[in-house]
Amino acid sequence: MIKSIKRAIERWLNRETPPQAFPPCDFERLRYSLRPGDVLLVEGRTKVSEVIKLITQSRWSHAALYVGRLHDIESDEVRDLVLANRDVDPSEQLIVEGLLGQGTVVNYLTDYTHDNLRVCRPAALSHGDAKAVIEYACRHLGTPYNFRQMLDLARLLFPWSIVPRRWRSSLFTNNVGEPTRTVCSSMLAEAFGEVDYPVLPKFKKVGKDRVELIKRNTKLFTPADFDYSPYFEVLKFPFWGQRDKAHYRELPWNQDGLLSNDDDEFIIG
Repeated sequence: MIKSIKRAIERWLNRETPPQAFPPCDFERLRYSLRPGDVLLVEGRTKVSEVIKLITQSRWSHAALYVGRLHDIESDEVRDLVLANRDVDPSEQLIVEGLLGQGTVVNYLTDYTHDNLRVCRPAALSHGDAKAVIEYACRHLGTPYNFRQMLDLARLLFPWSIVPRRWRSSLFTNNVGEPTRTVCSSMLAEAFGEVDYPVLPKFKKVGKDRVELIKRNTKLFTPADFDYSPYFEVLKFPFWGQRDKAHYRELPWNQDGLLSNDDDEFIIG
């Protein structure tokens, strides 16, 4: 009975509103610009997305990790982890994300064709560390989604002076034997933390002329933190407003049908 009620609530929270007729993001341009290790931010259309937007005061309600197509995953072991989670089409671009009711799963990038998206790129991340971030995320496939953590975060964001002591967050306590749970942005923060790539670290002055970076509790991260982070480049792909022609379309190509033989001699093709 309790499980049935829980599933009903999850279905209600995951119910999507119709997409915009013209989403602000040009999906086709975005999909061909992605590279493995990029963080994809989503302006969700579900009821749970509206809750997250309210809590975080941001339009970005969800974050996913782009891992490329199946052949882009270099490790046989990691590919097996992906295939164990889902029998994927090798031609599809894949993301790893945490979803309410599903946990951490592999999905297709095209699931977000009609959504407003933004790419946050860890531009300084090395190829080897990008592989490690992807591997970390894939090793967490199947991890349950922690809705309680999101509610804890909501309580934590209220001023301490107006929150009764008994309501204060239990965010930093774990019940013995409870399986590890996560939300989308927390898992991604953990993945980048594994290779010491900063998202939004704290800074501590040490002595007169030294500064240390202090890692934040990953459970405090929200999708908007990747947008705000100075260590991630923000890539936008507006549906309208930039030149529709690619730059190479405007190169001054000869229009008379000339071809070069690489010896400064030109012929008519």
